[in-house]
Order: sequence, then structure tokens, then C-alpha cells
Amino acid sequence: MSSNAKSRWTISEAERLYGFNRWGSPYYSVDKEGYVCAHPAADERTVRIDDVIKEAATKGIKAPMVIRFQDLLRHRVERLNEAFAKAIEEEEYAGKYRGVFPIKVNQLREVIEEIQDAGKDYGYGLEAGSKPELLIAMAMHQSSTGLLICNGYKDEDYIRLALHYRRIGKDIIIVVEQLSEVEKVIEISQELGVEALVGLRAKLGTRGEGKWAMSTGDNAKFGLTPTEMLEACRLLERAKMQSSLRLLHFHIGSQVPNIITLKNAVVEATRYYCQLQKLGFPMGYLDVGGGLGIDYDGSRSNYESSANYSLEEYARDVVYNVKQICSAMEVDSPDIVSESGRAIAAPHSILITEVFGRISKRESLLTVKKDEIKDQVVADLHEMLHGRVRYGQLEMYHDALQKKEEADSLFNHGYLDLRGRAQADSLFWQICNRLEKKTQTTRGYQPEELIGLSEILADQYVCNFSVFQSLLDHWALDQLFPITPLARLKERPSVNAILVDITCDSDGKVSKFIDLEDEKEYLPLHPLKKNEPYYLGIYLVGAYQDIMGDNHNLFGRVNEVHVFLDEDEEDGFYIEDTIQGYRMKDVLEGVQYRAEGLCQQMKKQIDRATKKDLVKPRDGVHFMEIYEAQIQQKSYLAIDYKRKRRTAAKRAKKP
Repeated sequence: MSSNAKSRWTISEAERLYGFNRWGSPYYSVDKEGYVCAHPAADERTVRIDDVIKEAATKGIKAPMVIRFQDLLRHRVERLNEAFAKAIEEEEYAGKYRGVFPIKVNQLREVIEEIQDAGKDYGYGLEAGSKPELLIAMAMHQSSTGLLICNGYKDEDYIRLALHYRRIGKDIIIVVEQLSEVEKVIEISQELGVEALVGLRAKLGTRGEGKWAMSTGDNAKFGLTPTEMLEACRLLERAKMQSSLRLLHFHIGSQVPNIITLKNAVVEATRYYCQLQKLGFPMGYLDVGGGLGIDYDGSRSNYESSANYSLEEYARDVVYNVKQICSAMEVDSPDIVSESGRAIAAPHSILITEVFGRISKRESLLTVKKDEIKDQVVADLHEMLHGRVRYGQLEMYHDALQKKEEADSLFNHGYLDLRGRAQADSLFWQICNRLEKKTQTTRGYQPEELIGLSEILADQYVCNFSVFQSLLDHWALDQLFPITPLARLKERPSVNAILVDITCDSDGKVSKFIDLEDEKEYLPLHPLKKNEPYYLGIYLVGAYQDIMGDNHNLFGRVNEVHVFLDEDEEDGFYIEDTIQGYRMKDVLEGVQYRAEGLCQQMKKQIDRATKKDLVKPRDGVHFMEIYEAQIQQKSYLAIDYKRKRRTAAKRAKKP
């Protein structure tokens, strides 16, 4: 690349390449020095993420880590509530907005505390989907005006717990997911002498969209059919509990990319609501569930990793459509409840991982000299690379691929030695490298096979994290997340790379990345520098990734830092809390290994080796000390750049 081409690279180009001006607005940007910055309150206040990493290191916290911007979490809560308040005012809507946060999205205490504090002036409540979540929600639900919505399958203990909470004056609504739950609610409420607040979940006919499309329809896991809904009404009437039915609920699925799908679902559900009120039930609440999407790729489209609407557009459409249907059916407008979780929590946290190694096809290639070649297949490849080019690029690629396959076959049958195989491989990849460069500089149509060379030749950047622990939705659902370098964005990225983690699993990688038009099979990154850390940020991971992680290879949870804005601080922020990631002791105990027991078993082996004179007693004691010390260490790799620099200095001194 020429020096002129390098000089043309700007911060604006970096922001366009990585999508900061699409998915990142208004929370993330790049400063004039090429560092990624956060704007947690969506205003001029700025936090350089590299500064957070450096301060965290002084507290003993290193990557991999999750950085939580608590002010950003607060801003999301305020923005959602204000959006509905504005829509209600503009539409002159008679009801109120009564939002709840579904704690399944992120049950971590500090997340729930911040959301509750941010939402107290709005009467913002909580939603629970299991007995453990209900225990959290009841204890954390300090608001006197916020709702507590109970979803999920329920046994008698779940219902009894909720009804006891109702007795202390709380607005806790038990949403019926299946008909048998109605009978349990009636029985236990009569036993306790408490008036239950009941909601019915409708199994909508409107088809969902995206990865969670099966949340609705006849085969949906939750909800009542129209026939079952009528039977539930009959059971409540027979028990003289008509006044208990207060809410109609539906859920169209998480991360709904298309606003039309949400509109259709709201229209259908509102008709259910109106019909129930016309049957004589008081009602009062329409719960539109979750589904409010996050634009992960910044394309503002109905692609499954995007959303073709904003938070404000969502609020306006919900309010407008509910009002229209209620007016047409001459029913009073209900208070609107939404259970938006992903849209609240996802943007507030970033996963930080460090690249510490590189696997490259280009670095391991041999320089093959003509007089060293013994085999005809190698000579043919050498001629393709260095001889006169007599055919087109695609033909050259096909011929080179055929010769590589021929070399592989000759090696497998014993007619080509290891050196010849290495020579053939090296020449093939050099041909591919040359063709890729020509493809990038050639305008007009390019065959798909040649375009695909960039993917084939992409380096693998080895990152200190586990996809299965910290980015599970990427592995399980092909969810795309924005990923960028955190520094050096003034430099043009010149390496196409995929990310591989440190688990012993070939699926432990990130090989799909956001792109404005579709998705990319590689990510442009910078060359690694010796003895200098290279950090990547993986954004919008605050929803589900914290909770659903899998301890593949026993790596466990990563470190955390919780950041607050503070104008009095030199860097504009302070770290309010740090949470240490799992030690090896923690993950071992999770699979029934006590640290003390493992140490005892190890000591027995060392003692036997000492008695057999396989190891000196002092060395045995030293080995045991190392073993015991490691059990108390973190499960992720300890990358020591000081040691790397000392090693490099020693090598430089050698004659």
C-alpha cells in the first residue's frame, strides 16, 4: 500500500468501517487520537475506554473483562419511559405507561438496582419468569407504584409466594400460561383469603419474525388459545373472581426486526383485550410483552440482527394502535405494560478481550527456489507463480487448486515427501495471496471464488476469552455483535482476521461480523505489535450474555468493572465497583472438586515420586506450592508483557 493511500485514512473512515455512526450512536464514537469513547448519558461527557482498562489494571482487574456503564443503563430506562410518555401526550391517550424490566435478561444485582433506581420516578416495575427470579423481584421491588408481573410456568409454591406478596399491598399480577394454572390461582387465593390479580397470556395467530418467530402461533410454548381463554373466564366467573382478571398479555418474540410484525401483534392482542372487557371483566392492563429490538449491525433493516425502527417509533406505534382499536370497539384505553429487556440492558456493557497471538497462512510460507524442486507438481505450481501469466485470474486459481489437490493425493499415497508437500502448500498460498491483491484492486465484476479468497486467507487472531462463556448467542444463534479495536483507529487496518478463543473447541470462534449491506466473514484489524497489548471491544452484550454463559473448559465468569460518570474526575469517570472473575477454585468446585481434596491427591503423587527418587524433596515441595497457588488464580490466560519484554531484551544481548 502506498504512503498516499495510508495518509488518506481518517477517523471518519474508521467510524464508517466499524459502524460507530450506525449501531454506536449516540453511545460510542472515536476521538481524534483514534481511541474508542463511550458517551453513557448520550451527551458531550466522554469516557475513553482505554482509560477504564488502565484504571482497572491498578485494581487488579485485567482482560477479559466486562465494562458496565451504569449511567448508560439509567439513560435507557429514562429514554423508554419518556418515549411512551411523549407518545401518550401526542396521541391524547387516556391510559398510562406501566413498564417492567424482565430480569431474565440480566439478573445481576447491580444491574437490577440501577434499573430500579432509574425507574422509581416512572413507577417502573419488574417481571419474573421463575421462582428464583420471583424471590429477587420481590426483594428488589421497592416501588409503591410499579407492577410486578409473574410469567413462566408456575407450581403451587410460585403462586402461593406471589399471593403472599399481594397481601402486603403490592400490585403483583399472575399471568396464566396454561389453563391448569387458573385452577391453582383460584384455590390458593381462596385459601389465603386474598384477591389475586390475574392476567391471561394470548397465543396469538400473528406470526413472529426473526430468530424467535415460534414464540407465537399454534405451536408456541406459552399462552392460551381462544377456547382456553374462554374456559379460563368461565372458571373465574364460577369462583366469583371476575374482578381478578385485570391483564391481557402477549409476547411476539425477542429481537423483532420488523415494526410491521409488532404492529400486527398489538392490533390482534388489543382486540382480545377489548373482547374480554366486553365480557364483563374489569381488565385495565394490556401487556405488549418484549420484542423491542436492538440494531446490532446498524443497517436499520428488518434483518434479524437489526431493527427497522427506533425506540421512539415503537412507543408511538404501540400507543397509536391500541388507541385506534379501543376507540373503534368503544372500550376504555388500558394502561400499557411492556417488558422490554434487551433494549434496556444490551447497550450498557462491553466485553473487552485481548489479542495475544496470530495464526497466519502467510507467515509460515517457504521461499521455494527452482533448483530445490524435485517433483513435477511442485514445479508446475512454481511456474504458475513465477512464470509468464498466460491465462486469467479465475483460471489460474482453478489450476492452482487442482495442483494442490494433486500434491495432497501424492503425499497420501507416498509419492511426495514432506518437503515437497510443504513446497506445494507454500506455492499455492502465495498464488492465492497474489490473486487476492489483484482482486482488491480490480474494478467491476469479480467471480465469487476470487472474492472468497479474502475469507480463506484471513488470519486468526487468538483472543483471551471464551465464546461459550461470554458470547453464547453468537455460537448458539449466530447473533451478530459489533466488534472493534479500542485504539489505533487513526491507522488503516490492514489485516483481515477472524477471532478464535482459548477453548479446546473448533466452534470457539467469531467468524461472522456486521456489515452495512449483509455480513462479513472477517474483520479488518491492525497488525499486532510486539510487547504491546491489542484490545478488542465487543459491544451490546448486556442482555443475556452475562447470564447464559457456559463453563466450557471451566473458564468461568470474567472480571467486571462498573463505571459511573463524574465531572470532577480527571478522566470524567470513576470505577464504583469491581467484581473478580472466577478463580480456578470456583469453577472446580462447580463440578464437585474441592480444592483441598485435589491438593491432597496431588501431594500423594509427589510423595510417591520423591520416595522413588524421581524428584528431589525440595523440588517436590516447590511443585506443590505452584499447584496450590494456581488453584487460587484466574482461569483465563495471564498475559505478561513485562516478561515478554525481558525475554526480548535477553535475546537482543546474545552475540
